[in-house]
Amino acid sequence: MKEKTFFAGFGGQGIISLGQIWVYCGMKEGKEVSFFPFYGAEKRGGIARASCIISDQNIASPIISSADSVVVMNADSLALCEGILRPGGLMLINSSLVKGGTSRADVRVSEIDATRLAESLGNSRVANMVMLGALAVLTGALSLADVEGILETFFPKNKHSLIPLNLAAIREGMKAAR
Repeated sequence: MKEKTFFAGFGGQGIISLGQIWVYCGMKEGKEVSFFPFYGAEKRGGIARASCIISDQNIASPIISSADSVVVMNADSLALCEGILRPGGLMLINSSLVKGGTSRADVRVSEIDATRLAESLGNSRVANMVMLGALAVLTGALSLADVEGILETFFPKNKHSLIPLNLAAIREGMKAAR
């Protein structure tokens, strides 16, 4: 098994954190992983991308030229994600911010209303965790069995109060993907 995933959005959406948590979950599940982030100099609002590979075998390069799955968090990232996704791959779209979907007919598309679901939980900033849950279900690459432990390691102690909200967002994403 090898899942090459490309995450894209704007700064402040938690794209880099999403990629980091995805690969941490992969490591915890005994997989080989690579994480290659890219973001603009802006603190918020600039581009944010992450290439992540989860595999049962060694990974030769962290560069993804043809992704198995993409997570599109905003409309500006759609064209980039359409260009990198292989035919037959999975396009996971945040339909709250990307209207009209994709023009590609040769890919599987799942539209998840991630920002709205996150807002219904009380904080739009957990839309990335909604997508994490959906991605795990739709790709089958990870079970997220110990995601709570990973969040406890990922978040500093003074942010541990946010873990239940993030877990709820992951569960919402898993439900939305079924």
